Amino acid sequence: MKFQYVLALAFLVLSACKGNEEKSDAFGNFETDETIVSAEMAGKLVSFQSETGDLVETGQLLGIVDTTQISLQLKQLEAQQQAVAAKKVNVRAQVEVLKEQIRALETNQQRVHKLFAEKAATQQQVDDVDGQMRVLGKQVESLNSQFVSISSELNVLSAQMNVVKDQLAKCFIYSPMQGIVLETYVEQGELAAPGKAVVKLGDLSELDLRVYVSGAQLPHIKLGQQVEVLIDQDKTENQSLQGTVSWISSEAEFTPKIIQTKEERVKLVYAVKVTVKNDGRLKIGMPGEVNF
Repeated sequence: MKFQYVLALAFLVLSACKGNEEKSDAFGNFETDETIVSAEMAGKLVSFQSETGDLVETGQLLGIVDTTQISLQLKQLEAQQQAVAAKKVNVRAQVEVLKEQIRALETNQQRVHKLFAEKAATQQQVDDVDGQMRVLGKQVESLNSQFVSISSELNVLSAQMNVVKDQLAKCFIYSPMQGIVLETYVEQGELAAPGKAVVKLGDLSELDLRVYVSGAQLPHIKLGQQVEVLIDQDKTENQSLQGTVSWISSEAEFTPKIIQTKEERVKLVYAVKVTVKNDGRLKIGMPGEVNF
């Protein structure tokens, strides 16, 4: 009877050891690249409808910072630009008037010079008409020089308008990617500031299982390799998924505290990412196992 008791106890111990034996090659947790979207302009957040769990598309509007002051600056610059442009039109009209006067004076100048050659006009008359031509020519040159100044002024205003338009565009916060809103950091009506986080986005269509392998396992792993990924189905059963090795660290590191590798005595391990398509069962931070 004592022998049977010892035999049963030994059987239970062996069964427990077998049940606790690690059958997977590596263990880790699922993660994804997270993108923090921040405000670029300071002001009141007049529109913000994003909620945690929302699906967003690339270029989708997430929020709007108050644009009142910037819009007023833009209108002011547009008015100044129109005023300067009108000044340019006015100067051009003055130049045309002077050119007409010059054309009329040229006819009179030719007549006076002809009369002077025939001894029918005095030197004073010749000097007067030539002087008038020089004066009109100088006036045209002066007005033409104003075009350069006006053009420079228009260029300055155009540059200022581009700056303000850029600021106006930055008041609109867009999603840089397609994904899920993982977390929101502000509410509508709060003040936004440059660099202040608004939302955190992540692409959950695929998740990466980051695991750590020993140097002995590394030769058996290669990029693009199809592997088996296991996740918990219940307390005793696992679900099997297919994954692809998408990244292998080029440098060894010390074993992370939260990870137990197959060979616990190994001090240095290599990080490996296994990409798994997510059908909705995978969550960020969920533990997983992999068989290479």
